[in-house]
Amino acid sequence: MDILLYVIAIALIVVGLVGAIVPTLPGIPLIFAGIWLIAGVDRYHHVGLWWLLGIVGVGAIGLTLDLLAGALGAKRVGASQQAVWGALAGTVIGLLFGLPGLLLGPFIGAVLGELAAGNSVLRSTHVGASAWLGLLFGTIIKLVSSLMMVVLFGAGWWWNRGP
Repeated sequence: MDILLYVIAIALIVVGLVGAIVPTLPGIPLIFAGIWLIAGVDRYHHVGLWWLLGIVGVGAIGLTLDLLAGALGAKRVGASQQAVWGALAGTVIGLLFGLPGLLLGPFIGAVLGELAAGNSVLRSTHVGASAWLGLLFGTIIKLVSSLMMVVLFGAGWWWNRGP
């Protein structure tokens, strides 16, 4: 039974790492769930409360900065509400088109939203680029946080490996 739980935990961590890049997957929570499952199956021998609190802290900071980066990217240039919602819709619709959709969806959605708000094509393009850069920066932060969580877990396991 333990082996099955370890396999599920590793699958959660791997899907979570993918979720650090794919916007609709809750990457950081999945990674933490996998780490917590492994720690629990191990009866918290290798990774205890303080390690788990440190890992969840890194995850919380990563999620917060990810949310702020996307909002600040659009807000920095004074984007309209339509542009912000357009970027979000473009991200979701972009998922249907694979990697090109993920890369172009937020930009196109923000541009269309800003155009719908009655702004010029030049202004809309500027807002679209800023929203896209904010989302890209947020994704990088989320990926770094996700990797740090896994590294901290590995460090905790190694640190408490016993004699």
